[in-house]
Amino acid sequence: MDVTGDNDDRLRDYRGKRHFDLTPEPHGNGERTDAAPCFVVQIHQARRMHFDFRLEVDGVLKSWAVPRGPSENPRVRRLAVPTEDHPLEYRTFEGVIAKGEYGGGTVIVWDQGTYRPLSHDRWGAPVPFEQALEDGHATFWLDGTRLHGEFALTRFKGGDAPGEEVWLLIKAKDGRATQDGPDAPDPYLARSARTGRTLAQVAAEEGSGSS
Repeated sequence: MDVTGDNDDRLRDYRGKRHFDLTPEPHGNGERTDAAPCFVVQIHQARRMHFDFRLEVDGVLKSWAVPRGPSENPRVRRLAVPTEDHPLEYRTFEGVIAKGEYGGGTVIVWDQGTYRPLSHDRWGAPVPFEQALEDGHATFWLDGTRLHGEFALTRFKGGDAPGEEVWLLIKAKDGRATQDGPDAPDPYLARSARTGRTLAQVAAEEGSGSS
């Protein structure tokens, strides 16, 4: 199903930052995924190495840059900085964004799957997920290739620039949580959940991954 109107507005920032004759990234037409909303975690070797955490919400991928990547240890709180909404088609994107272009560098899909919204109000009534994000606290259950269980995104003040939003991505204490071992994947050794390739392999096969 194609979605227009609101999605075009939501993707204005995304499209305005990119030259689609120079980047392999999708332009986006609002193509719907399966019945359950999707999520994806991409490793992005740009000017600064980071992870991009994306959740399907109302026809787009709401996105946060997570410098050190998600952790399944509830004691670890990960900084998450909001970025522009991305099209749903971006959930499968792997490749090399040309040097000099916005976000220039190599991208792989580190994790992918679906999620279930869990947010509720003080009386236990479900809260629409988009409303929960607007209110600054959203809980959800991930069913991914690597990440599983309940997580939360919580907004707080503390950005470097006036008015900048920053969030925390935190794992809940549930049966899928970990308490020991490495609390983050090594992005240089990580392999794609889609193709099994490393960042170096994608860069070698599809172009220079430097930015």
